[in-house]
Amino acid sequence: MNILIAGGGTGGHLFPALAIGNEWKKRHNDCIVHYVGSTFGIEASLLPNQNVTYTLLPIRGLQRGLSFRSVGRNLLLPWRLFVSYYRAKRLFNRISPLVVIGTGGYASALPVKIAIQKGIPVVLQEQNSFPGLTTRMFAERAEKVCLGFETTTNLLNTNTVFTGNPVRYSQPEGNRILAAETFNLNPNMPTVFLTGGSQGSAILNHIMNIASSLFVNAGIQVLWQTGKHHFSRYQSKDNESIRVLPFIEDMALAYSISDTIISRAGAIALAELAVWGKPSVLVPLHSAAGDHQRKNAEAMATVGASIMIEEPHLTPEKLFSLIKQIISDKDRISEMSKAAKSMSKPEATSHIVDIIEEIARV
Repeated sequence: MNILIAGGGTGGHLFPALAIGNEWKKRHNDCIVHYVGSTFGIEASLLPNQNVTYTLLPIRGLQRGLSFRSVGRNLLLPWRLFVSYYRAKRLFNRISPLVVIGTGGYASALPVKIAIQKGIPVVLQEQNSFPGLTTRMFAERAEKVCLGFETTTNLLNTNTVFTGNPVRYSQPEGNRILAAETFNLNPNMPTVFLTGGSQGSAILNHIMNIASSLFVNAGIQVLWQTGKHHFSRYQSKDNESIRVLPFIEDMALAYSISDTIISRAGAIALAELAVWGKPSVLVPLHSAAGDHQRKNAEAMATVGASIMIEEPHLTPEKLFSLIKQIISDKDRISEMSKAAKSMSKPEATSHIVDIIEEIARV
């Protein structure tokens, strides 16, 4: 009854893994759910606090830059692959997983490959509209590929099923008062939450750094997640109206206090916005594979849940103006919230675990 869930690098791959694992444990509390990630991913700091069993492999993605650091890291890649493969095989021999679930990222490819070699059933969970490398490599040999976007079916000639993306809070319960106390904010003031994802966004941080005074002067609070690598640059902006944090682990509190969200357009971020019914201004990452973030954002904007603005058109004044338009119009907030919820798939995690159980024949 043991299962292995491999994925990480970013929150977009780790959080679906945790959601699936939590649902499995609810149904099969006596079995082991073992997570596999990378020593270089966000999971290295988050998994130790999750009360789960896990293995971190010394694997990292191919570096595309031409700096000495990037070249040096790439030269170490063969050795990292060898060590990671050896450790992953030992892990398989120790826990004998019934099923392996891959949620993407550079930490997922080796466990998925080993599972296929050993004849262990594989389920892939693809978050994005454009499938990631691990999904493209192994989709044809997986038992099922669970898709976050229905349109991805057109890109994969394999055994796919549209489930939606698993989120951490399938039935969110907000507590604005507790959130305000936690972040030391005023629960009665309009609040905008800026997040560039688990690693942060350099451009969103830069824009907010300039725009923050506009928000404060307009009586709008800001909850600002910078990402840990950017935090030191902006922590001096923290004050009673602007809360600057490197990372927020309990996103339920962040969503509870927020009237609207400024975000990149990663698939899991949008799935959470939909489940929570939060109006948003989305700035898609223009370098995302297959331009999938723009496609994600367009899907939300088309139904009226979000306003999309692309990076070349983003200015502090434009960002402030868009947020001001939303926050000052209660009817618009309500309409955008309803539109966001219309895009939600709160049953996605349960559906995916149903599929895993069917494949595992439990």
